[in-house]
Amino acid sequence: MSTWFKSTFSGGEKTCVEVAHRSDAVLIRDSKYTGRDADQPIITVPPVDWPAFLSLAAAGDSGIVNDELSLTVYASGNAVIACGETSLAYNAEEWEAFAKGIAAGEFDRL
Repeated sequence: MSTWFKSTFSGGEKTCVEVAHRSDAVLIRDSKYTGRDADQPIITVPPVDWPAFLSLAAAGDSGIVNDELSLTVYASGNAVIACGETSLAYNAEEWEAFAKGIAAGEFDRL
């Protein structure tokens, strides 16, 4: 079980895509969240869908990974990950740092 981590391209800001690898899933959250930990929105990605999600994100494309998980990348560079009723919104800088981390292999499931 891994702890939460972000792309090394994110710098010192507390505004980034955070990921945690678990044995049965990959979890995604937004470090900008300031509410109670128990209420923090988290998107759960099945391990089988993680490579497809990373490919979609790295390409800068919008699309649907499975029946519930979707990624929308806007012309502005902003992006929204959604699954069911949970959505996480990132600005262009946050999303670019995440995409660079994907390209560098930082989010590969080991």
